[in-house]
Formats: sequence, C-alpha cells, structure tokens
Amino acid sequence: MASQPRSKEETCEIFSSDEEKVMHLKEKMKETDPVEPARLFKGLGDETRFRIAYALYLEAELCVCDVAGILGTSVATASHHLRLMKNLGLTRSRKEGKMVYYSLDDDHVRLLVKLAIDHAAEGLADPSGEGEKNCE
Repeated sequence: MASQPRSKEETCEIFSSDEEKVMHLKEKMKETDPVEPARLFKGLGDETRFRIAYALYLEAELCVCDVAGILGTSVATASHHLRLMKNLGLTRSRKEGKMVYYSLDDDHVRLLVKLAIDHAAEGLADPSGEGEKNCE
C-alpha cells in the first residue's frame, strides 16, 4: 500500500519534544501490557468478525448455524471465526445438546462494539480537522 503524501497540517514543522511529559508517559505506559488489548482489536479488526460481534451485540446469543446464515457463509467458516474470537477473549460458548451457542464475552466487549458503531455513525473524522491536536 502506497503511503499518502502528508500535508503540513498533519505533521509538526519543527521537532520540539516535552521531555518531562515523554518520560512520565513512558513510565506510566510500562504499567499496562499492550498485547492483550491489541489482540481484542485484532479480533474486531476483521470485517467478518466485527459483523459477528455486531450480530451478537444485537442478539445476545446465536448458534453457529444462525451466524453462518447471517454472514452468508458455510457453518465451517462461521465456526472458524467464532472459535478465533473465543480464543481472543471476545466471545464465549455454551453447548446445549448438539447445538453450540455463542455470545459476546462480557460488557466490555459489548461496549467496544457499541462505541465502534456509534463512532462510525458520527463520521470517522471531523472533516475540519479541528478535533486534532497539532504541535505548535
């Protein structure tokens, strides 16, 4: 993928770093391991898996066959995505007889899905760019 040329409004014109702020944030960020949160976004970053998550947000629980019908895919494909989402901590499953039902793992995942939908509905970015903080 070719990178887009940057306008002057998107980058600092001079380099001036606030060392105190940088050191404080570097120390603060050491307190949180980014691997697990990044895995959640990786799981939701795929369009098919996000569609599954959104369906599970709208309907608290779905069987694998229902998910396949919603996606228009095979049961094997739906099952593959659901299993991956479970391994990433996005969904959980329960078996009832010969049926397997999936739901979102918890309220945190539901909130991530809702926030993503709400944000997309607002328009991903403020076209004026006024919401961005630029270096001075």
